[in-house]
Amino acid sequence: MKQTITNSIQNEQWTEVIESKYPLFSLNLKEVWRYRDLVYMLVKRDFVTSFKQTVLGPVWFFINPIFTTIVYTFIFGNVAGLSTDGAPQLAFYLAGVTLWNYFQSCLNETSNVFRGNANIFGKVYFPRLVMPLAIVISNLMRFGVQFALFVAVIIYYMLSDGSVQPNLWVLATPLFLVMMAAFALGAGMIFSSLTTKYRDMANLLTFGISLYMYATPIIMPISAFPDKIKWLIELNPLTGIFEAFKYAFLGVGDFSIGMLGYSAAVIAVILMAGTLIFNKVEKSFMDTV
Repeated sequence: MKQTITNSIQNEQWTEVIESKYPLFSLNLKEVWRYRDLVYMLVKRDFVTSFKQTVLGPVWFFINPIFTTIVYTFIFGNVAGLSTDGAPQLAFYLAGVTLWNYFQSCLNETSNVFRGNANIFGKVYFPRLVMPLAIVISNLMRFGVQFALFVAVIIYYMLSDGSVQPNLWVLATPLFLVMMAAFALGAGMIFSSLTTKYRDMANLLTFGISLYMYATPIIMPISAFPDKIKWLIELNPLTGIFEAFKYAFLGVGDFSIGMLGYSAAVIAVILMAGTLIFNKVEKSFMDTV
């Protein structure tokens, strides 16, 4: 009798199999577009809650880059005497700070998507990619305010002494932003997926970003790095973006099409890897988060 039941179970076929119909490499942007109202609500929520019960409100968008730039100018420009390739120190450091703030914010917040929204994910369905995309867009709004400050500084130097010389590459600014957003999105999805099982990855990311900033031409141009480590800095996919941005607005920097193309290729690989890992983990992360 026992043998008969065992054989019967083995011969049974599943009548329904529930599985994702989207490939692992798919960003599923069509479905995300259907939930665009949710993206708008999340972006609005992030913007409002960032300054709820604050005295200065959106003024904090300006305070952060201004004070950071002043500190960099005093320590690295005046005390350490680091080169800025002939560009005004204030404009040079503000360019790096403006870009870095956007990248750092996107990466930090995206890396916490699964853990920070586990309660929502467990109650209702929507494309999980909505969350990291909302983060990238909401941080883009903050970048826009800081970028306006940077443009005002550039205009001041252009009119006062002509020490900065913007060129047609300023038109490629949206491309630079898309590349940085894709890099932060891909890397953030990788870390977000890993932290569902390994909580230590969150601490590693915080520490790693602090070190990564010094491997990016923010406080000094790539030409000022020692020859022994310059090749290592050039391997950084952000280097091409930062150098191109400074070349576009300040007229200085070791900019080349090849360096920007290398950055685009590396970022594309990171985005694909992040998409693959994110799509795989989202199917079962509620069991481990």
